[in-house]
Amino acid sequence: MRAFLLLGAGLLALPAHADPAAGTPLPGEPQVIQRVTEDEQVRIEELRVRGQTRRLTVQPKVKGLGPYEITPPEPGRDPAQDPKAGQRIWFSLSF
Repeated sequence: MRAFLLLGAGLLALPAHADPAAGTPLPGEPQVIQRVTEDEQVRIEELRVRGQTRRLTVQPKVKGLGPYEITPPEPGRDPAQDPKAGQRIWFSLSF
């Protein structure tokens, strides 16, 4: 009888020790999120690493306008003191 109780308790404890890599990222691995927002006039691609915006790419759907990037502020720096924050970078040469 005692063996059945121990076996039952052991089976109930199995789901508590499931594989941690199945649904959550490993500690130390950055969380990477890629978002795409699109409407009739523009497509915006955003790359976030650890909650910080790393890249914003804007692709206008109007003929004659090329894609460009918006420079996000550097982490740990005051956006008002960062001259590059919010500036557009146009891709003039592409290979």
